[in-house]
Amino acid sequence: MLTTVLALILANSSLSDVYTHILHTNIDLTIGTWSLSHPIHYWINDGLMTFFFFIIGLEIKREVLAGELSNIKVAILPILAAIGGMIFPALLYLIINNGGEGAIGWGVPMATDIAFAISVLVLLKKSIPTSLVTFLVALAIVDDLGAVLVIATFYTDQIHLLPLALSGVSFLILVAFNRFGIHTMLPYLAVGLFMWFFMLESGVHATISGVIAAMAIPSKPKRIPSDFPKKIKGLLDEYGEHSNQSEHKLNEKQKTVLMKMERNINEVGTPASRLENDLHLPIALIVIPLFALANAGIVIDLNSIGTTIMQPIPVGIMFGLVVGKVIGIFGVTWLAIKSKIARLPKNSTMSQIFGVSLLGGIGFTMSIFVADLAFLGSPDFIFQAKVGVLAASLFSGVSGYLWLKLIDKSTETL
Repeated sequence: MLTTVLALILANSSLSDVYTHILHTNIDLTIGTWSLSHPIHYWINDGLMTFFFFIIGLEIKREVLAGELSNIKVAILPILAAIGGMIFPALLYLIINNGGEGAIGWGVPMATDIAFAISVLVLLKKSIPTSLVTFLVALAIVDDLGAVLVIATFYTDQIHLLPLALSGVSFLILVAFNRFGIHTMLPYLAVGLFMWFFMLESGVHATISGVIAAMAIPSKPKRIPSDFPKKIKGLLDEYGEHSNQSEHKLNEKQKTVLMKMERNINEVGTPASRLENDLHLPIALIVIPLFALANAGIVIDLNSIGTTIMQPIPVGIMFGLVVGKVIGIFGVTWLAIKSKIARLPKNSTMSQIFGVSLLGGIGFTMSIFVADLAFLGSPDFIFQAKVGVLAASLFSGVSGYLWLKLIDKSTETL
């Protein structure tokens, strides 16, 4: 949020030229006669954001294998709500931009920004049940999967088959690593970099490689978890046997035992869960803020902002994210509950689902990402799309927070 504000300040200050110049400064990677040269803005959107998509892939895999999406009876509601929350915003956008040059941007209002939406719910953690947070997480993950499929299918101009085939071979090598029980991450990283490069050269957006690579990361422990307590108890006994007189210094045998403990802890865990845990903070505090800094810097001309925001593209995005998300998420949830296809999350109400559907209109990261792809080569359209995304996301975040806060207070009064 702070880097979004900072980007807006930089873009509308005397530092605007410096800000733009830095983003368009090229960074070159050269090995012999081979060279890869792109501006910083490109490296952030196509390089660093691959790690963001990698985390999305790990989350999808976890939810499908052992989370909310593993039980179809529990998963059916967020899945249906997410589908509704993608279809209706796209339809509203297409109705408003019917036949216009901006019609290609129908994918922009489909996405929900999981990081921002969950952040709002965190602020309300004392006012809402945990099941509501889980519902939004599952919904946003399905939503992200939908956005990934839309990017790969509809926002890829030209596909080069040889690099795409090589990217596929890279993925098969990653799967082979998994099947052979390789839990060390270095081989996955090395092949993953080749996979990213081949995907980049194929014409399919390179960040898709992050989601695909995540599917190959092992989600099974190397050791049987039930054996872990006995093994650790034995190592604790061994550690005690080698105790010395010093309270502040370990002897060599104790260090060896501690290393064995660490190895056992790692082997009873899974590479997928470790990566998700280790990468979550760097991506939340580095990748997403850098993306915001590089993409949210739009020049706001108060004399023309009224005219800009009333153009079909921003109007379509705002109606899609604000109205379409509510119709899709809340409307489909209501129908699913009434028809007894699904049931409400534990201890939650339809009023709270309405608040969550408002938060679903926060489309910041993924919506801006899709806008850059949809309107590639049309800076005016990209500018209009960003204005629409920022306005809709701000309104959705504030209105969703106030609604859920109001519902909580009315409950207390009752």
